[in-house]
Amino acid sequence: MKKHPFKIYPNTPPPLFFSVSRRVRFEEVDALGIVWHGRYPSYFEDVREALGDNFGIGYLDFFREKVAAPLRQLHFDYLKPLSLRENFTIKAQLHWSEAARLNLTYEIINEQGELTTSGYSIQMMVDPRKQTVLMVPPPFFQAFLNRWQEQKLKC
Repeated sequence: MKKHPFKIYPNTPPPLFFSVSRRVRFEEVDALGIVWHGRYPSYFEDVREALGDNFGIGYLDFFREKVAAPLRQLHFDYLKPLSLRENFTIKAQLHWSEAARLNLTYEIINEQGELTTSGYSIQMMVDPRKQTVLMVPPPFFQAFLNRWQEQKLKC
């Protein structure tokens, strides 16, 4: 990404980091032996799910609290292809926001340490029963934000 997608405010906690490693499977490549572009949302989802589970804001936590977090925006910059059987790492950063939303940036790094893909996603929190956007973080997420701000979360 040429420009950072989220405004960084002074005196806010640093981003939370998480990464997962994978290998390109046969089912993920096209006839040229490179990853089909439609697989990249799943790669971002792999690390987004792991990050959420690690910090206590995973999908099951949202489900238990009767909150949904659908995607509002999803953006990719494809820089270099990944090939069949290639190992790679997907990195995510959750960026601070006091709103009821999740702002994440992503990087996919190949075996040579090269950036192959970058991107970001924005998820808005909603009440699934009323199908309304939440204007403030729900209590469980506010508790998470408080722990983050108090630097009680470890990357």
